[in-house]
Amino acid sequence: MSALTDWLSELSGPVVYLVVVALVFAEDAFFFGFVLPGETAVIVGGALARQGVVDLVWLSVAVVLAAIAGEGVGYGIGHRLGPRLIGGRRLRRHARRVEKAGDLIRRRGPTAVFVGRFIAFVRSFVPAMAGAAAMPYRRFLLYNALGGLLWGIGNAVLGYAAGAAYERAAGLVGQTLALVVAVLLVVALVVWRVRRHRDQNS
Repeated sequence: MSALTDWLSELSGPVVYLVVVALVFAEDAFFFGFVLPGETAVIVGGALARQGVVDLVWLSVAVVLAAIAGEGVGYGIGHRLGPRLIGGRRLRRHARRVEKAGDLIRRRGPTAVFVGRFIAFVRSFVPAMAGAAAMPYRRFLLYNALGGLLWGIGNAVLGYAAGAAYERAAGLVGQTLALVVAVLLVVALVVWRVRRHRDQNS
């Protein structure tokens, strides 16, 4: 995650928005989450908002829209391809996660769309599974929008708070280090004076 933070921090604000939005969208639309979870990108984006690279409000809006749109595309793919998609070679390697997402859909119905949004990796497959199960789109969209809203804003704010905590921790470490160095210098000075005094009296 630190490597991603370093890389994004070197980019301009508009490019950071674009990268974060693309990762969130790709996770939901094209099952990209098993490569890099979209929430990681959002949290990093929130941390960069703390640094002033991007604006927290605009980042949150962009992430929410990308999450809703991405799940909408994932639903459409699942609805159109259905069993062919689930049994395809690309998802065969992730059979356990696909089965977990399918089980969630069967047990929770539309609520699974909302709940699945907050489960790493599973959320990549829930929209397609909902489409394959022929869940009514209006019902899917409602739970998709609610989940995307809470997930997007929540992770962006979490990243912002983490950035603030990191700054405070860095400041505290800096103050502690300075105090330790000062104490060591005083101790070294005292030891030097004591030894010098002994040498003069011997």
